[in-house]
Amino acid sequence: MSLKDDIKAEAFNLGFILAGVAAPQSPAHFSEFKHWLEAGRHAEMSYLVRPESIERRANPGLILPEAQSILSLALLYSSPFNRPENHAQSAEIRGRVAAYAWGDDYHTLIPPRLDQLADKIASLIHKPVRQRRYTDTGPLLERDLAQQAGLGWAGKNTCLISPQSGSFFFLSELFVDVEIEPDPPFPYDRCGSCQRCIQACPTSCILPDRTIDSNRCISYLTIENKGLIPPELRQAVGEWVFGCDICQEVCPWNIRFAPAAGDPAFNPQPGIPQPDLIEELRLSPEAFNQKFHRSPIKRARRRGYLRNVCVALGNQPDVRSVTGLATLLHSDPEALVRIHAAWALGQIGTPGARRELEKALSKENDPRVIFEFKKDLEND
Repeated sequence: MSLKDDIKAEAFNLGFILAGVAAPQSPAHFSEFKHWLEAGRHAEMSYLVRPESIERRANPGLILPEAQSILSLALLYSSPFNRPENHAQSAEIRGRVAAYAWGDDYHTLIPPRLDQLADKIASLIHKPVRQRRYTDTGPLLERDLAQQAGLGWAGKNTCLISPQSGSFFFLSELFVDVEIEPDPPFPYDRCGSCQRCIQACPTSCILPDRTIDSNRCISYLTIENKGLIPPELRQAVGEWVFGCDICQEVCPWNIRFAPAAGDPAFNPQPGIPQPDLIEELRLSPEAFNQKFHRSPIKRARRRGYLRNVCVALGNQPDVRSVTGLATLLHSDPEALVRIHAAWALGQIGTPGARRELEKALSKENDPRVIFEFKKDLEND
């Protein structure tokens, strides 16, 4: 076996399902990324436009100047086709969480495996290895790099798609100062004329040039977005309280080829795939931190998560939600939460919901919240 074969064998032993090698060269699609930034489609993700970030995405060799090879790897998470709780048979009002966030946080689980892989490489070549590792944490065009390493192609929904495994996986990268023969880039675009992801997206955020308008993407709106969910997009968010799987769930490559089970490290935790939304309204800061301390959901923070929960309840109008939403409306310290609780009550629109809006309006001091209250009362 070659050095590359031995390295890939160890990667598979560590649980990765795909492994490829690329040279640290400029990405093939950097110009498209630059145009995407210039068009403002990165929304409020300002870290993407920092000069050093752009420079490193244009030239991965700047990340580790000694690097001679970059390993691109994929690790499966739970398939959303195996959502463990049946919403249709449940009396609770449920939300939906993207499948990658059902278990423990990949940011903490994947790096130790990359370190183990680097240690294995050092043992194979009998000398220390200089390395740097990333999993959705560094200034890289990960999907471009993965395509360069032969793992698959970037689909119309912008996800990397493997012809053997679909797209329900995490990408990660390991830079090493070891010369490893690169793999040939994946040569095909196998989306063909399919438009399913574009047609299924509730917010029409998937663009014809194979990019995403983050300003409209449900995943962005419920995670990276730290402010208001735009009123004109709230109904389209539906039941999603963290992320979204729609464009991947409709992809024929996932329907046909996605493995049934992901890595055990990402097995669903109780109450996360389809959370009871009324219960979630009761999350104090301490309870939120305790429930999600090992979960990627903590990235949204309590105020962002409860914002999302309020929107999901507004999209499933039910009188049972009024008491919990009213409690937030009257007493939550976060204006962001109160604004979206007011919107949800306006969507429910019962006399009781209207009374709670009127009572809260008489006591509210934040002009942003007052504006939302008045708007929701006018629409009621």
